[in-house]
Amino acid sequence: MRINTLAILVICILLGSCSVRKYVPAGQSLYVGNSVKVTPDTLTKPKVADLATNLEAIIKPPPNKTILGFPWKVWFYYWIGTPKDEGGIRSWFRKKLGQPPVYANQRIVDINAANMVGFMDNEGYYKSSAKGKLNYNIKKKTATADYEAYVMPRYFINEVNFVVSDSAQFNKDLVRAKKDSYLRKGDPIRLEVVTSERLRIEQLLKGKGYYYFNPDYLIVRVDSTIGRQDSTMAPQQVNLYVEVKKETAQTALKQYYINRIYVNTGTNADKSADSAVNKGPLRRGITINDPGKLYKRRIFYDAIAFRRGILYTNTAQDLSVTRLVNFQNFKFVKNSFELVPRSDSAMLDVYYNLSPLKKKSLQTVLSASTKSNNLGGSDLRFNLKNRNFFRGGEILTLSPYFGFDIQLGGNRVENPGRVGNEFVRYGAIASLSIPRFIIPFVKIRPEKSQLLPKTILALTYENRIQKDFYTTRSIRFDYSYVWSKSARLEHTLTPIALNFIEPTNINSTTYSNIIFSQSLSPLEVDRYIKLIETKYLIMGSNYSVSFRPKQRPFSKNQFVMSGGIDYGGNLLSLFGKKSKGDTSANAPKELFGVPILQFAKFDGDVRYYRTINSKIKWANRILAGVGIPFGNSRTMQLPQFKQYFAGGSTGLRAFRARALGPGAYNQDTASVRLFGYKSFGDIRLEANSEVRMKFTDIIGGAIFVDAGNIWSYRGNALDGFGAESVFKKNFLNQLAVGGGIGLRLDFSFLIFRLDLATPFRKPWYTVTPVDVDPNAPLDPSAPVKYKNPWVFNEINFGNKTWRKENLVLNIAVGLPF
Repeated sequence: MRINTLAILVICILLGSCSVRKYVPAGQSLYVGNSVKVTPDTLTKPKVADLATNLEAIIKPPPNKTILGFPWKVWFYYWIGTPKDEGGIRSWFRKKLGQPPVYANQRIVDINAANMVGFMDNEGYYKSSAKGKLNYNIKKKTATADYEAYVMPRYFINEVNFVVSDSAQFNKDLVRAKKDSYLRKGDPIRLEVVTSERLRIEQLLKGKGYYYFNPDYLIVRVDSTIGRQDSTMAPQQVNLYVEVKKETAQTALKQYYINRIYVNTGTNADKSADSAVNKGPLRRGITINDPGKLYKRRIFYDAIAFRRGILYTNTAQDLSVTRLVNFQNFKFVKNSFELVPRSDSAMLDVYYNLSPLKKKSLQTVLSASTKSNNLGGSDLRFNLKNRNFFRGGEILTLSPYFGFDIQLGGNRVENPGRVGNEFVRYGAIASLSIPRFIIPFVKIRPEKSQLLPKTILALTYENRIQKDFYTTRSIRFDYSYVWSKSARLEHTLTPIALNFIEPTNINSTTYSNIIFSQSLSPLEVDRYIKLIETKYLIMGSNYSVSFRPKQRPFSKNQFVMSGGIDYGGNLLSLFGKKSKGDTSANAPKELFGVPILQFAKFDGDVRYYRTINSKIKWANRILAGVGIPFGNSRTMQLPQFKQYFAGGSTGLRAFRARALGPGAYNQDTASVRLFGYKSFGDIRLEANSEVRMKFTDIIGGAIFVDAGNIWSYRGNALDGFGAESVFKKNFLNQLAVGGGIGLRLDFSFLIFRLDLATPFRKPWYTVTPVDVDPNAPLDPSAPVKYKNPWVFNEINFGNKTWRKENLVLNIAVGLPF
């Protein structure tokens, strides 16, 4: 059957090839490929790593794509035919699946060879050469282009000089710009670096008031003869001279100061109001024209970093526009500068023309999701926004929502009622975002902050119904501050976070089945009883920070770091009292009959990305977190909503969500059948590594490996998940490892992701005895032998049972990290 299938495929390709040939005009050949051969100079032997790939990338136009020599995209182009409607579905398929024919042309090959020479000159390979020729296949009416580049030695920078004619202020500032130059001794001379250096100098000078300066006024001269003049130097050395062109206009060499600032809000005039009143008093040199009287003037005084009489800087310009845009009250912000006429000094007037968004808007969001724990569902959310709620740029948002998760597979046979395994959730979120700090005695200077700080008040009410089990009611209030001194560093502080959690509507039948179950272990029974009987009252604070270090110019490395602290319960514990019915020393304090949760939680996330080339990227992530109950809660487990879980589409993808851990614990089979996977822990360690490949503009792939686990902070054989779940010195022996392959479909507005993974290492095997021969004699003194946690020897793709247990398909939207 395999031979027949291959024969049919070959016949289809041959027939398709014939059908393509008949469309190729006489004397023409389809351009179906190219190759680049790089030959280093035999005498100097320059390094030419990756040069062939870079040269191939500049070849235009790209050849028609082929499979086994068959131009399949051209075949699709002709097979679909000419659409009658350019905007129709037939036209869409032709553009996506097909490709217009590209015909071979020696003139284009010669142009590409000349472009290769130019590219090598720009990379410092002076005096190199390139040539190309076409190779025809007369029978198939196809052709390929073969290029050969002869590469001479590369030139490197010896020294960089900033040349000025006198000690004028502009020349002093230009010389100071040499610090942190991209042009460094020992680096190859590259046009891309020279261009970036000119842009860097322009930004530095504009930061010192030179508004009319641009990079075209700079020239970088290259002296490549120094090696011949000085025999002590290597011959491939250059000196660079950075200077301003002589024809540069004098206006570009002047520093400019701010005269007046004009703001036009774009609102309609109020006919009953006096126009002079609408414009308001002049303050800080800012004139505000708000005919509709919709905005408090304070928001513009805070947002605009310019003040009358200060030096113009591009930093203040960027800050002002960014802040006005981040108000999310305007469609667009148009900023312009005008030179003040007949002024003795260099002065600029600044204009901000704004276009307000509609005050009220309604957004409907419908989403669907599938999870690796065999649950799938949907969410419907409405976002009603009221902008400029108190005339100070505030945004009031009301978001009612409804969602559900249903069981798609897994234990539908063992648990036909899906008790506790399907969910309905509904609730609403009301939030008010205020573009300033609402805090006494604290004033933020607009000149010092990248973005205006925000105060966010949010109230959330949610009911989460677990089918035929119980309902969790949550009421939460958060008072938060968000601020950032730069686009690379953002802080979020929530000094007040109140949360009340209450289980309600407990199903008495399910509850009785848990208590009197003969299949559930005592640990499982105890944990479920605590889960559905315990209320929580939390009053805490949390802080999070995210940091993106500035990427070095032309660096292929990128880092992202974030972390947070969640801390609470101390203040409420001062007012709490022990329950009258519980006189034990470890009894927790209560407030209004609800135990007060005291805890501290710490999280960290470090990500590293390296660009290998334009098609391949290497992504890595390390996660760590720990939650510790203490004081009033020292004998309690953290509630599930404060704990961690492992597995799923954004974590350890070889394991189903909430199916892994904690530690070496393996969830009871009966519990999984009844309630699905519900493993949670107080400590998390996780590492992920993924190589991402781009095949086309839409289709991409990945190869990945994930490792990690979760653990309990404290516990014993009769508590929580048992002694094997606790974090100990041998925690590395309890790491889970898995890996797999992925498919990504990038539609620009979203990335659809499929990841197929399998476990490589199962931590619960470290406490699972090896199956012994039942007929062998019993030896009580013999040590217990446990399974090898590395399970490569168990991989069996041909076994249906193995595939069902060990192949995990994750379907998700967006990248995992």
